[in-house]
Amino acid sequence: MVMKRRDFLGGVAGAGGYSLLIQAGEPPVAEAAQTPGTPASVTVDHGAANPNMAQRDLACDLLVAGGGMAGVCAALAAARNGAKVVLVQDRSRLGGNASSEIRMHIVGADCHGGRAGWREGGILEELRLDNAVQNPHYAWELWDLLLYDKVVSEPNITLLLDTVVYAVEMAGTAINTVWARCDKTEQLYHIDADCTGDCRLGREAGAEFRLGHEGRDEFGESLAPEEAGPETLGSSILFTSKDYGEPIPFTPPAWARKVTKEQLKLRGIRSWEYGYWWIEWGGQHNPIVDNEMIRKELLSIVMGVWDYIKNSGEHPDSANWGMDWIGMIPGKRGSRRMVGDYIMTQQDMEGGYIALTDGVAIGGWPFDDHPSQGFDDTDKKPARQTKIAEPYNIPLRSLHSKNVPNLFMAGRNISTTYVAFTSSRVMGTCAVAGQAVGTAAAFCAKRGIVPKDLIGDGAAIRDLQQALIRDDQSVRMVKNSDPKDLARSASIQASGSVEESAPEHITTGETRDLPGRWSNRWGGPMTGDGAWIELDWDTPQTIGHVQLLFDSGFHRELTLSEHAGVKNRVVRKAQPETVRDYALLAQTEPGGEWTELVRVEGNYQRLRRHDFAAVQAHALRLHVTATNGNPEARVYEIRCYAERPAIG
Repeated sequence: MVMKRRDFLGGVAGAGGYSLLIQAGEPPVAEAAQTPGTPASVTVDHGAANPNMAQRDLACDLLVAGGGMAGVCAALAAARNGAKVVLVQDRSRLGGNASSEIRMHIVGADCHGGRAGWREGGILEELRLDNAVQNPHYAWELWDLLLYDKVVSEPNITLLLDTVVYAVEMAGTAINTVWARCDKTEQLYHIDADCTGDCRLGREAGAEFRLGHEGRDEFGESLAPEEAGPETLGSSILFTSKDYGEPIPFTPPAWARKVTKEQLKLRGIRSWEYGYWWIEWGGQHNPIVDNEMIRKELLSIVMGVWDYIKNSGEHPDSANWGMDWIGMIPGKRGSRRMVGDYIMTQQDMEGGYIALTDGVAIGGWPFDDHPSQGFDDTDKKPARQTKIAEPYNIPLRSLHSKNVPNLFMAGRNISTTYVAFTSSRVMGTCAVAGQAVGTAAAFCAKRGIVPKDLIGDGAAIRDLQQALIRDDQSVRMVKNSDPKDLARSASIQASGSVEESAPEHITTGETRDLPGRWSNRWGGPMTGDGAWIELDWDTPQTIGHVQLLFDSGFHRELTLSEHAGVKNRVVRKAQPETVRDYALLAQTEPGGEWTELVRVEGNYQRLRRHDFAAVQAHALRLHVTATNGNPEARVYEIRCYAERPAIG
């Protein structure tokens, strides 16, 4: 991503996605031509070099290069906070590894239910809730469409699909202009912004980066191998299948591998509707230069595994099953990792993050290392997972380039060691890092500062954190302390409360509870007239904007997956805990009549915001008349403002 105010502000870059770059073995000539930290771009007349392309000039505050989950969330966050955004994606679909082209389900801090209560909030939660209601039949193409709709519906975003960013022009050490091209439409884009994407333009700009894995002694990480090396994680190709009710024969192509029972001794086959992340290969190769070879090898392994399932005699229950989709794009895990102002390590994720005061997003997936040779390393388990006790914060300093002042990173290319990368690389974590840098970019644009200035300003970081949690981003140890939030000064009462909940919990500043606890939310029993919670002030308050945060069932998984075990744990409709029908009412005189300000029916979202003509209110009441299934109304937070708060 990149960002530029008209006279040069500085920007955001590297929105993760699935197009990840890694290097193993001897570097190819293209890699060897540039050392980390050396700009590769030279002055070129791109128009003259492409005489058959129509040139189009664009200007923006932020360019996001890469439309994976990090890029989508970064673009939406920046645009919603007032920044003009150009989002460039090299394919026709958004979502990266989570798109219909690859079909990997999104995981993150909740660890597939292994750490209940820590599902990511913010924009990712909005997308998940929309998908659960609008796409209950698990159509991957409709998930693609949902992401497309979200992006094109934002007036501040210009979306360029099937477009590749390929060069930068520098102003000193900062990125000044980006060049992108769409050969399908013969368009050449000259973008007045500062950027990178999936590390490619970061490399073009001379951003420092790391490849492969560090040795154990460099950062004192117990999970690192003793010696450093170029190897990293491999890529996977997934497939899906279904039961057709009658025998479906399968004859493998001549180029399919012959897979044996011995090769699968550590790679169990228990079902075959969605297979298999452990069909992984290529970590010992360069996934850019060698991508076609890796694709070919992965397809041969997929065909060999399916041949084994269908024809070995070991799985007779597969007789009526037929493969109905196979990926043709390798889902890449590894990436160059940009060097930031801070490099996150194993120790930071195991509790040391508490000392990092610039946290802007959470992670929590286990350290999840895989053998670089993947499927071919049959004597090793396909993954070595080491659990992390609790979710950790990702500092903003790890999302900003150390030596390119207007370059942020989000996705798999953030500033971590290899060990830390094995946790931070998953898409749920990439998405919330994207929201963090998109918000930070808009924050910089509003204040007229470059990202480097933001990194070094503790007061500005605290303001950014408040803006993030107002947008339901989860950040450890950061509570609502917004002085403009009038709810914080109100006395609170309710129609009733369940268990250990209490009305005043809606102003604790914390917006999640672990399962079984009622420390940070109110639960009101639904009677014949519903349930209500009320905020009262001694003197009238000018209120023109109210923000509500409901319970959306963070204790369960909520992702799009073909895996039967995951499907069974997902509620593919409005989450039953969430308030469905409600009204906001104001009392302009103590003990006077209630005036209806807002009425909503059919809600299923966690975060709702309402603007209305400002009133002088002595009291504000949220009256819930229906939930999506639960017997109590559940509310985490109510915020009240004179007007909708703006970033910066």
